[in-house]
Amino acid sequence: MPPSSERRGLGATGLEIGPIGFGGWAAGGSEWGHGWSGQSDAESAAALERALEAGIDWIDTAAVYGFGRSETVIGRVLAGRRERPLLFTKCGPVREENGGIRFTLDPASLRRDLEGSLVRLGVPFVDLLQIHRPEPPDGIDQAWEALVALRDEGLARHIGVSNFDVAQIERLERIAPVETVQPQYSLLHRGAEDALLPWARRARAGVIVYSPMASGLLAGSMTRERLASLPPSDWRTTDARFSAPVMERAFELLPRLRAVAERHGVQPGAVAVAWTLRNPAVTGAIVGFRRPEHLEPVLPATTLELTPGDVAELERVSRG
Repeated sequence: MPPSSERRGLGATGLEIGPIGFGGWAAGGSEWGHGWSGQSDAESAAALERALEAGIDWIDTAAVYGFGRSETVIGRVLAGRRERPLLFTKCGPVREENGGIRFTLDPASLRRDLEGSLVRLGVPFVDLLQIHRPEPPDGIDQAWEALVALRDEGLARHIGVSNFDVAQIERLERIAPVETVQPQYSLLHRGAEDALLPWARRARAGVIVYSPMASGLLAGSMTRERLASLPPSDWRTTDARFSAPVMERAFELLPRLRAVAERHGVQPGAVAVAWTLRNPAVTGAIVGFRRPEHLEPVLPATTLELTPGDVAELERVSRG
């Protein structure tokens, strides 16, 4: 099923995007300490090719994903294309000598991140540059000033933030408007509803949410046994998003997701993504397609209209 031809305005940026974007985290590979096990460049490239064929028109990645590997794979796929999707990337975390990650918001480091991203992606500018995380918190003001300068130089068309709370965003607003925000948002992680999404509606900021299927937990294929069999290098083996309490909530929610999916003739993952897209504050959802075959089950989310009964059924468990 092709995705919807609907285009949504990304806040006040003037950009228009489809409801679903291609997430570049997995394209960072499996060998950088925060990757997905068993992910090859060929699989990542094939997934992106399929996404572009299906009409997905924006990509969200980051300089830190695979320490540049994700952007390199994306750049190779896009090389030579007459028309390219919108490119969104993030800056901030950097590689340490021991292979770990250090969080910095030093302006010079942010500039190096972006300059490296442009080379890897093969473009003169990105459509959206985001601060990856507000870490360290006392550096966000100078970091935002740095992004404003990079935008003014024409290296980024628009600027935004990821994983910031409203108080931090309001600090930045004293310097320059925050054009977009990127929070985690799914039926399992609804914290953005408390303050961030209402703020975004008031401020007319664009919102692109990540992990709408809770990193695969709501796609229906994850089991305790599968999680236990993942190699230690896979980020899911140690992350709190795959802790026992979260897994229990997911397993409680999945039968409801499957019931709603069956009524609409789609897969559970499509229902999970459609649920995030129905929020009026949300512009688009980032989906991390790891392989070409992962697209077809999710694409119906772009046209799926959940009924009030569907939503009530899902949220009774979700809120609990």
